[in-house]
Formats: sequence, C-alpha cells, structure tokens
Amino acid sequence: MESIGLLLECDQGRLKEANFGMAALVDRDQDQQGVAIVVNASIGEIRATLAAHGISRILHIHTTGPDGNPAYRASAIAAAMERFAIKSLVGLTSPEGRELLPRIAALLDAPLIMDCIDIDLGSHRVRTSQYSGKTIATINLQGSHFLYGLRPNVIEPRKKTVDAKVLDFTFEEKAPREYRLVETRTQHNGTPHLAEAQVIFAGGRGMKNGENFDLLFACARRLNASVGASRVAVDNGWVPYAMQVGQTGSKVNPRVYLAFGISGSVQHFAGMKTAKTIIAVNSDENAAILANCDYYAIRDLFQILPALERALARATEEYSSK
Repeated sequence: MESIGLLLECDQGRLKEANFGMAALVDRDQDQQGVAIVVNASIGEIRATLAAHGISRILHIHTTGPDGNPAYRASAIAAAMERFAIKSLVGLTSPEGRELLPRIAALLDAPLIMDCIDIDLGSHRVRTSQYSGKTIATINLQGSHFLYGLRPNVIEPRKKTVDAKVLDFTFEEKAPREYRLVETRTQHNGTPHLAEAQVIFAGGRGMKNGENFDLLFACARRLNASVGASRVAVDNGWVPYAMQVGQTGSKVNPRVYLAFGISGSVQHFAGMKTAKTIIAVNSDENAAILANCDYYAIRDLFQILPALERALARATEEYSSK
C-alpha cells in the first residue's frame, strides 16, 4: 500500500477545515494510505480530529531550529518524506502551501502542479484550469517523487472513524544561512483566508470606497465567512491585494459567493467560476455577472446589505438560543 503524505495546515493550533478534503481524496483509492504531516503541533486534539476523518497515521515532525523559517521547515518535511519512504505529497494551494510546496519540490527534484481541481494519485495525473478558466488541462507527472497543490474546497470531506497512530521524527539540522526570516506579518480581520472560505462576500466598484467594505465584513462575521474584492477595488486602494479574487488574485471555490457591485469581468469570473452557488447584487441590469450567476437582484447594494446583516443577526441569535 502506497503512503501519500498530506501536508496539513493549522490556524492558532487548530486544523483548518480545508485539510479534510485531502483526506477524502486519498480515501478514494484502497491501494493508498494517507499519512498526515504536521510540524511542531499540539498533537492531542489533532489526533482525534484526524482519526474522525479516516487518517490512521500522523507523522509529527519535531524541529530544533526556527520553525517560522519556510526554507528550514521545507527541509524538515523533505527529510521526513525520505525517512518514511513517502513518494507523493499533497498540500493546499494556499499562502502556506505556495511557500512550502515549491521548496520541497526543489529539494526532492520532483514535479509539482499547483491549483489542482482533481488528482488521480495512482496514475499521477491531475486536472487544473488553464487560460483564465476557459479550459481544463490534464497533466501526467513523471519522476521518483510527486507533489500536488490541491485547490481548497474542491473535494467534499467525509467522516470515517479509525484509530490514529503517531510517528515521531526529529529534525536537528541548522537553518540555511542564505535565508533568514526577518519578520512575519499576519492580517487579522476575523475572517477565514479567501482560498479556504466556504462563504465569500465580495465587493467591487459599486462599493464606492473602502469604508463601505465594513458592510461586507459585518455580514461575513455572522457566517464565519470571508470578504473578497474585485481588482478595481484593490487598484483604487480601498482594500489590500490579499482580498483580490480573480485571474491575478485568489482563485476560490466556496459553497456560496455573493458579489456586490461587481460587474463581472472575464478576469474576475476566472477566479470564482467554480463556486457552488453565485449570487449577485447590482444596480446595472446589463452587468456581465448577471449572466454568470445562479441568483441575482437588480437593486441598490446599500439597501440590501444593511437588511441582510440584520436578517443574519436575527438568524444567528435564534440558532444560538436553541
């Protein structure tokens, strides 16, 4: 049985929900066994959570060097893969995944495909979107090791209870001198990262200024959702680039994508077209996004958003009181 490494991500010590799609991916083939890989984690809660998602082996890497240094962490993961004969590694196409997976691939001299929407681990074949989402490419990988970046939320998690065994590996090498971590900046706005969100409230030119994005954040916090933006909103300086959805921003795959005041250019649509449900609010009845959504309202978003936030507040209060 082939061991498939799953590079897991944590947020404040807790596993991200986006990880569990990787477990479901491996579970599709009975000839493969997923091995969760975590670095310097609080293993107790993680072990119970992974056991409930069908992961029977957890590779816990202990490092003695600077854990925040991505070059050092990549070296530790590559060394653990060699020690436990793990030839394939799946991670998320997320900020952390984009930082680590290319480094690991370089260390192992392995092929890497990011932003996969499906992976056949047995034949080393992946599917990924190309040309602004206009076509889907099927790519066959060759080599001794194989690395994949899976787009978050494209594979539904599945519950499957097993017993999880923890394998410990200690990495004691020194951090590379040619790479030094100077500072880490994290933007805390109380919402999940765009690429991992199940629900996204996005705003465009119709938001008029950055202050009005507070209306989107107010709604998003009611649902533990994230807030995105079109390129116009970013270029105007209303919101930071990290919030941009589209061909030159984040490619997202939420259950629900709500677009407020977004015209819906081809470039923006390329970043959110795989959303399960798209809802648009726009005062322009000729906006392109209206032809590419499941539901829409031709209304003033500044009337819709306050009413929506009030409705969400009532709903969440009623739910919490039950």
